[in-house]
Amino acid sequence: MTSMKQQLSTNEYPGRGIVVGRTPNGKYAVTAYFIMGRSSNSRNRVFVTEGEGIRTEAFDPSKLEDPSLIIYAPVRVLGSDTIVTNGDQTDTVYDGLKEGKTFEESLRVREFEPDGPNYTPRISAVMHLADKKFSYEMSILKSNNGDPSSCQRFTYSYENPKAGEGHFIHTYMHDGNPLPSYEGEPTSVEILDDMESFTKLLWENLNEDNKVSLFVRYIDIATGKTETNIINKNK
Repeated sequence: MTSMKQQLSTNEYPGRGIVVGRTPNGKYAVTAYFIMGRSSNSRNRVFVTEGEGIRTEAFDPSKLEDPSLIIYAPVRVLGSDTIVTNGDQTDTVYDGLKEGKTFEESLRVREFEPDGPNYTPRISAVMHLADKKFSYEMSILKSNNGDPSSCQRFTYSYENPKAGEGHFIHTYMHDGNPLPSYEGEPTSVEILDDMESFTKLLWENLNEDNKVSLFVRYIDIATGKTETNIINKNK
């Protein structure tokens, strides 16, 4: 395992990222989602609560240039499942699960984002909590090294995840032009027992110029009770 501090402090632009895991004491299922931006349009955003989930909104609506790909619901809850994604595929997964499809089946109708030449990967996760048990799945949909004619689909499942361990996926390996897509399996990272400490660790190690918003949620595996932190750079 590596630390999220190391993962974030050494990468100027990981883009958007998802972390899912379990606290060292085994009590909480944890997820975090952050967004970053290089353009004024991408940076002009905040996270707001919507039901049990969150949505992105323009901080200054008068400066919103193009809502596609930047305005969406990153987090939605369906029963005991929590869905976290970097785009409007949150709704695709939500609808698919509601219809009885699996996480993987639901995402088969989606591909990477149509934002050539970057062709940003769609990254997604779902957390399953039921009967005091916790498991999660993660997905990466990406182009074949920038070739939009080929979509590569990767799904990872984690049953009875180890206490203290999580997994981290993000959209870009680092800054660049075009931006290089994430490569490899989800990175094994350390999770902290304390939500405030974990939130602070993530926010302080995201690049100061590029970070936009952060969402962190701890879910009590035994009771389903949730605690949530949201930080927006724009205030």
